[in-house]
Amino acid sequence: MSEIATLCLFSFIAGLIDSVAGGGGLIQLPALFIILPELPAGILLGTNKLSSICGTSVAAVQYWRHVGVNWKATLPATFAAFIFSFLGARAATLMSTAVMRPVVLVLLVAVAVYTFAQRDFGSLHTPRLTAVRQNIFSVVTGTVIGFYDGFFGPGTGSFLIFVFIGIFGFSFLAASASAKIVNFTTNFAAVLYFVFTGNVLYAVALPMAACNILGSVVGTQLAVLKGNRF
Repeated sequence: MSEIATLCLFSFIAGLIDSVAGGGGLIQLPALFIILPELPAGILLGTNKLSSICGTSVAAVQYWRHVGVNWKATLPATFAAFIFSFLGARAATLMSTAVMRPVVLVLLVAVAVYTFAQRDFGSLHTPRLTAVRQNIFSVVTGTVIGFYDGFFGPGTGSFLIFVFIGIFGFSFLAASASAKIVNFTTNFAAVLYFVFTGNVLYAVALPMAACNILGSVVGTQLAVLKGNRF
């Protein structure tokens, strides 16, 4: 019981941080690997994904209602991300736990360093791509980040925000709105695969999901109320 309570605390914090700047998986997934070391990597990844999608879906709706979504830039990435996230999840479950654990460790460190090194987020909304280039970059974004999220996950929200700011020229809030829509889709595709292959521990995933939602509600409200600078 204490293990679940601890995981729920980390899940709340992850939901809050992920809804604001992405990268909640950098908190939640390591917690699962540390607290439940006896479980296969595929089950831990699936449990993490089911919990994460609950908070991401709430954040996506909140951003959609309060900020709006640039659907022309977001939809191509969404469709590509769904397909490649499913493929990434399949690739993750095909790897043995002995191989997957060190891979997860290396990826966590790399993503953490990259995420915390990025400080210059968008304060202005100045879209800079033509319609054709926007569609091309959107599909490429969905393909690459979609596969990554299905295979591993942590940092996906941050990567999407960086892309929508750095390449598309969106403000932080507009980038967050688009990122959450794509991130929900990648999570959904991966969850479908993990659920149908029996790689979810529901006794842990469901209480974590409730706490992730609560953290996401708090974080989204803070982001919307306090704006780009926050």
